[in-house]
Amino acid sequence: MTAHTAARHTAAPGVRIRDLTVVYKTPAGELPAVRGVDLALAPGTITGVVGESGSGKSTLALSLLNAVQPPGRIAAGSVEIDGLGDVLTLRGEDLRRTRGRQVGYVFQAAQNSLNPLKTIGKQLLDLGRSHDVEDLRGLVRDAKDLLARMGMDGARVLDSYQHELSGGMRQRVGIMLALVLNAKVVVLDEPTTALDMITQATILRIIREVHEERALTTLVITHDVGAVAEVADSLAVMYGGRVVEHGPVTEVLGSARHPYTQGLIRAIPRLSGDLSLARALPGRPPTLGTLPTQGCVFRERCERRMEVCETDEPMSVTQDGRTVACHAADRHLTLVKRKEEFV
Repeated sequence: MTAHTAARHTAAPGVRIRDLTVVYKTPAGELPAVRGVDLALAPGTITGVVGESGSGKSTLALSLLNAVQPPGRIAAGSVEIDGLGDVLTLRGEDLRRTRGRQVGYVFQAAQNSLNPLKTIGKQLLDLGRSHDVEDLRGLVRDAKDLLARMGMDGARVLDSYQHELSGGMRQRVGIMLALVLNAKVVVLDEPTTALDMITQATILRIIREVHEERALTTLVITHDVGAVAEVADSLAVMYGGRVVEHGPVTEVLGSARHPYTQGLIRAIPRLSGDLSLARALPGRPPTLGTLPTQGCVFRERCERRMEVCETDEPMSVTQDGRTVACHAADRHLTLVKRKEEFV
């Protein structure tokens, strides 16, 4: 058994994101793309993060690697990983070694992270050398095993350039490169974007199988509610840089409490039944420049808005393993609780 293979059997770590704020410098000053996010990834689980474009999902994901680039910066908060500590305090060589060995990242549009001038095999060796892997032959064996596990001819893929591979194959190569150094925390940014339905289903199956086989803690970033429902254990919904709802995926999708989550579910196209039930969310998501500075960030598009939504930002309230930041949802839960007390 190689050192790489043995590392697979270590326990999955937990991840705790606390009060994370990421800002970007603009002509109007520093504006928050992510603000005050608290999120826990339980060891050995898959957590999905959904939301429209511009909600802060990818910025949140990059923060797990302390990889937010200028004009952005992480202004506050912490990202603690079991056995590693706060990633946001790491610098230089310690941070570089963490990326790949402890935290793997599969980028959105995998071809953008592959060098078109080198074969996949040469890029694999470059990755191994950059992390001082002594047994490069063992690394190649592990890479071939991973690719074979994902239904690919490992030797052929390693001898190929990225343009010789399909979109689904490139996405699987991205997953292989994120896992081959035995990272235990894996972030997948839009892993099914621009793929056909059959390839999407294959990638989702691979994500779940590899996650279970390697005892990973996984974060999946997506705008596709249907995709995350296939693989995730828990679901966080982001809007305007905040997590507005979080809980077990079946409960969040089965009985959404936040109006935005409810709107996302209603907007899912239907293949059967009453097709008119699918309704697009009204309005547009805010940009950095149009984010409200006070009150609820979703109020302009919300059918349940109240006077308090204009002035007071809703606090995140956790009950029965579900967290929701919404004045209307909080009021509803309070009324339900009072009724139960009278019964």
